[in-house]
Amino acid sequence: MTLETVPKALWHLRACLLCSLVKTIAQFEYDGCDHCDAYLQVKANREMVYDCTSSSFDGIIAMMNPEDSWLSKWQRVSNFKSGVYTVSVTGHLPQGIVRELTSQGVAYKS
Repeated sequence: MTLETVPKALWHLRACLLCSLVKTIAQFEYDGCDHCDAYLQVKANREMVYDCTSSSFDGIIAMMNPEDSWLSKWQRVSNFKSGVYTVSVTGHLPQGIVRELTSQGVAYKS
């Protein structure tokens, strides 16, 4: 697990609405989302950080080795990178982004 994916603080945490990765607002803005930035472009865009992430989520899971973890298989994130994820996130991506994801063949389930 790289330190860039671990939240640097316990306040101002947000979860990606597409992959459930948890980071601080500043980390999303500085590094983007490790999985979804190619689709969501949250890096260096605070407005997109607020549109594509949510501060309303339940539980967090730290995954060191997603390939071998039963929890990552249960959460269906075994192909994700190591990091901190939420069990469930509340919120919806804007309709324009959902249309863009659909046109790119990316499945989105709110």
